[in-house]
Amino acid sequence: MFIDRAYGAYLWDVDGNQYIDYVGSWGPMILGHAHPAVVRRVQALAEKGLSYGAPTELENELAELVIAAVPSIEMVRFVNSGTEAVMSAIRLARAYTGRSKIVKFSGCYHGHADSLLVKAGSGASTLGIPDSPGIPQNTTQETLIAAYNNLASVETLLQAHGPDVAAILVEPVAGNMGCIPPQPEFLPGLRKLAAQYGAMLIFDEVMTGFRVAYGGAQALYGVMPDITTLGKIVGGGLPVGAYGASKQIMQTVAPVGPMYQAGTLSGNPLAMGAGIETLKQLQEPGVYEVLSVTTRALVHGLQAIAEQKGVSASVTHVGSMFTLFFAEREPLNYEDVLKCDKARFNIYFHQMLAQGIYLAPSAFEAGFVSLAHTDEDIAQTLEAFQRVTFLPQ
Repeated sequence: MFIDRAYGAYLWDVDGNQYIDYVGSWGPMILGHAHPAVVRRVQALAEKGLSYGAPTELENELAELVIAAVPSIEMVRFVNSGTEAVMSAIRLARAYTGRSKIVKFSGCYHGHADSLLVKAGSGASTLGIPDSPGIPQNTTQETLIAAYNNLASVETLLQAHGPDVAAILVEPVAGNMGCIPPQPEFLPGLRKLAAQYGAMLIFDEVMTGFRVAYGGAQALYGVMPDITTLGKIVGGGLPVGAYGASKQIMQTVAPVGPMYQAGTLSGNPLAMGAGIETLKQLQEPGVYEVLSVTTRALVHGLQAIAEQKGVSASVTHVGSMFTLFFAEREPLNYEDVLKCDKARFNIYFHQMLAQGIYLAPSAFEAGFVSLAHTDEDIAQTLEAFQRVTFLPQ
């Protein structure tokens, strides 16, 4: 598909077909596409110039909104993407602790940096193996792989490598193997283990920040990371990323401290303006309640129809993130996800697309509901799912 335009909850492709969009540019379009207030702000700023390569007051304004919202952040640095944010957060953790290794989780995606494109290998204590051509193996040797929602796998790694581990890096709600919520003990357990072994806890909230709650997953679950990465919604649909922490930790970053990080287009005025306007819209009373009600209506409807059809399915959601897994029970980690019925997902995806419902073309991605989705959109989506014909199990 090649897209021609988008507005509200809808996309139109170059052939003129209209779709109800549950991808939302992979998360940032929480207000819906081309929200008038955001578009007006970007247009006004564009008339003043697209980029200066120098600071603007807009950076401070957006920073103040982020700091006020996200519990763990006292200082924040803007970059150009989620990948840059996570790369910088890891560098910061290594600089602050003087250690080199990181723990990440199988199935969690943190951008396309060499050291993060790693799969689990043969076990939780195995050193990382490159997961893409073009990545030298020694680049990933400092990356250790644990199982999501499995504290024992993390503790095993820390017992073996603790003095060398700079950080535990996690999506607090997994979104890149489908939407997988953390088990109640998982995030508090990571917080405890990180403190016990002197490692930094990094929450990758590029997807969950301002999506699952205004202050992100850390506000929703009440668990404080040491470093947080943000993206997507913070740029209102334009390229942006951010990383933040306490003042003590962030003062490691140049020009105050010795850890270098910079970018010519970081904090560019268009992205800052779009982010400011988006966050202001999200501060309106009842916004997240509306998102929650709409998402629950979709999720409960999908689950009920799957049961009526006799199809094994589990629909997960946190806030306005959701995934329909073709599995008998809710997946808890990447190993569970890989056991889901991908053939049935393919049938579901293509038949929904043919009826004008645009979902992520992968069984391993989250979907997103926006404020622009109406009750009629949800009803039309559920009617389309009712018409999907599956092969007998």
